[in-house]
Amino acid sequence: FFFAMSVQKGEKLFKTRCAQCHTYEDGGAHKQGPNLHGLFGRTAGTIPDFAYSVANKESGIEWNEDTLFEYLENPKKYIPKTKMNFAGFKKAGDRKDVIAFLKSVC
Repeated sequence: FFFAMSVQKGEKLFKTRCAQCHTYEDGGAHKQGPNLHGLFGRTAGTIPDFAYSVANKESGIEWNEDTLFEYLENPKKYIPKTKMNFAGFKKAGDRKDVIAFLKSVC
């Protein structure tokens, strides 16, 4: 279901909606949110040097295209009591584009 996505659109969305809180480069710094490098296949809340919410650490979620697609629509609904202060990407196409971008750089 991720055939109609744009890495370029996803990069633009990431820069305008995500980059204020997240980096994605290997070894990149944490900001208000954790660095996202190596996100795919990682269990939520497991980067040792980032202060995740208890809800995030105890969620047991493994990040992949499907879990991110649901999470990015409404983070606080997907993981109640998460510290991520982001309303979400309501458009499915925007979520697919951001995920395509993250897959290309993470």
